[in-house]
Amino acid sequence: MTIGYISHSDCGRHDTGWNAPEHVGRLRAIPRALREEPELFARIHHVEARHATAEELALAHDPRYVAHVRELAASGGGRLDADTLASEGTWDAATAGAGAVLDAIDLAFGSEPRRSFCAIRPPGHHALRDRAMGFCIFGNVAIGAHYARAKQLAERVLIVDWDVHHGNGTQALVEATRDIHFVSMHQWPWYPGTGAADDRGPHRNVWNVPMRASLAPAEYVDALTGAIEAATSGFTPDLVLISAGFDCLEGDPLGAFTLEFEHIEALTKLLVEGASSWCDGRIVSVLEGGYAPDRLGIACVRHMAALE
Repeated sequence: MTIGYISHSDCGRHDTGWNAPEHVGRLRAIPRALREEPELFARIHHVEARHATAEELALAHDPRYVAHVRELAASGGGRLDADTLASEGTWDAATAGAGAVLDAIDLAFGSEPRRSFCAIRPPGHHALRDRAMGFCIFGNVAIGAHYARAKQLAERVLIVDWDVHHGNGTQALVEATRDIHFVSMHQWPWYPGTGAADDRGPHRNVWNVPMRASLAPAEYVDALTGAIEAATSGFTPDLVLISAGFDCLEGDPLGAFTLEFEHIEALTKLLVEGASSWCDGRIVSVLEGGYAPDRLGIACVRHMAALE
């Protein structure tokens, strides 16, 4: 199966400076790693994403917040929260990132590719309805889930987030929708301090998997596998969205999980197998964290290979 690789050059215009953990070098590492795998590079289908519209962003966000981000970028940028900067290019970057996810969803329900990886920044899973948080400006995955439902492409959506940080923004943006199931495995205690196991959401459609740091990798894989099984018991998704945060890898400067590339492959293949029986293989994977660029690039390539 052809795998989509969806990106946009504007994602590099979100200028946070090289001293920030979330910088443009993260994205540059992915094509650099892909060049080391020419056979995979030849098989992927590269798509230059469109920009999401303000109306599409408002599927998950307060229109006043969307307008604020646009105006701040137009005025040269500034600080959105303690961790999150906007630059002159941030609006174009953030709308391209969200647009990549929407393009991938449209492709998944078209002819092909049924599975895609969106190499985008800024990340999204901490962004809240009316404010930025933790490097994240718009909730790319949450927007995608609501878009798929609004376009009547999918009724039931499964979101799996394996970033080392809890996807608090995604949870907040989707938990009120009964037919979106959200699974997050994350380090605990750790930023942002949310994601307790007993936080199941108002419709019990949330499965939080808080895990201690520095466990054996198999413990993380088994815990997330169990949560995915629970989230799909009696629930057959029409679409699977992955918040692919590679700060879950051993050695990431912003986390203390111990996963290696083979564990990312195993989790990816688990979801490919599931999606093949649930929803004709439809998966859209979206880059979240991962702050050791060389490791991030390799992980993304191994992840894409496992999506085939």
